[in-house]
Amino acid sequence: MKRKQIYLTETLERELNLQSKRENKPQAQVVREILEEGLQRKERKIPAGEFLLRMASHAGKGPKDLSKNLDRYLYGDKSPNYGYLYRKKKNSR
Repeated sequence: MKRKQIYLTETLERELNLQSKRENKPQAQVVREILEEGLQRKERKIPAGEFLLRMASHAGKGPKDLSKNLDRYLYGDKSPNYGYLYRKKKNSR
């Protein structure tokens, strides 16, 4: 093991003392465990772009004309939520 010297705020020092007494472990061991946990958690994070690409790969295929008719799919006659309103208007004419 390598020896390191760090500076702690009074609050961190108090928390470290409490944690080491609570777990009945040396302060150095508590610091090592906390550092290992924090570093492992940090490694699990992925960049936002990679996350979005992963999400997109799980999405189903959409209609081929979606880019041309986006408004119709969102609000118009092709919309799963609002399409019935437009179909009613068309049929009632």
